[in-house]
Amino acid sequence: MATAFSSNFLYEFVTLFVILDPVATVPIFLFVTAGLPRRQGLLVAAYALVVAFLVLLFFIAAGRPLLEALKIPMASFQLAGSIILLLFGINMVLGKVTKEVASLPSDASLFERAIYPLAIPGIAGAGAILTVVLLTDNKARTFTEQAQTTGVLALCLAGFFVLFAVSGLIFRLLGRSGVEIVSRVFGLILASIAVNGLVIALKLSFLSP
Repeated sequence: MATAFSSNFLYEFVTLFVILDPVATVPIFLFVTAGLPRRQGLLVAAYALVVAFLVLLFFIAAGRPLLEALKIPMASFQLAGSIILLLFGINMVLGKVTKEVASLPSDASLFERAIYPLAIPGIAGAGAILTVVLLTDNKARTFTEQAQTTGVLALCLAGFFVLFAVSGLIFRLLGRSGVEIVSRVFGLILASIAVNGLVIALKLSFLSP
């Protein structure tokens, strides 16, 4: 993956929105909040988005310096992230994510429901982390440009909240079986994205001097 990203606002918004892929997280959100009143469901969404934002903000601020301090090449970081994303996509295809969500205890707090798998890796996944690190390269971007990327990220996550807020309608239209089908289809898409990332990372690793 090239490390030269444009700092154009629209470009960054589209890039982050596509990588974050809010539509793919809707089935996860629906399963996590199944049986909860609407207000509590929205609180789960808010908690998940705040946690995801903080995780991605950490990588915006310290991702590149941390990798350099640990002497981890970007290609290796992308390779590891792609493997994690691939495993998550496979679990979605096989329905294991749904089973994990279903195994949550009935007395699980709203915060516990928000963390896994919704906030991480549903929203702040490997692809999102890698992208914010590339978009905020400390050597190539000014502080103002990095602040712009952070603002774009916040705007994208606000779009998540809107989508989650209307997800009840999606559930009523599709039903539980329909949501499971959609979840597995998006799992396949995530797995495909991960494989593409693996191929790119391997090429970068072998072509690097």
